[in-house]
Amino acid sequence: VQLQASGGGLVQAGDSLRLSCAASGLTSSFGSYVMAWFRQAPGKEREFVAVIRRYGGRTSTTDSVKGRFTMSRDNAKNTVYLQMNSLKPEDTAVYYCTASSRIIESSLYNDANYNYWGQGTQVTVSS
Repeated sequence: VQLQASGGGLVQAGDSLRLSCAASGLTSSFGSYVMAWFRQAPGKEREFVAVIRRYGGRTSTTDSVKGRFTMSRDNAKNTVYLQMNSLKPEDTAVYYCTASSRIIESSLYNDANYNYWGQGTQVTVSS
């Protein structure tokens, strides 16, 4: 399984960005994968940002991005998106797309439980 993340960039505080993550080489239908975004800021550990569950796509986000970030999936395109609005300087990080076909509900927020990772895309928000 390969994950290709894109859409990062340099923006000003208050701007929006949409990240995309396209999956290929899947061993089962894309809809059967839980997909998530994590991010890692300089000098900090990687942290959970958002997750979208299988098929029907119920989502969860970390508290710091609630009301600003929205995750969605297009199973026909094997792609997930992270719409990021009202960006803040503290959102600056490398954003990673990740996937798992076997992860369980209680493990969704821990990056150690995901099998596949994209290369990351840099998001920089200036004040």
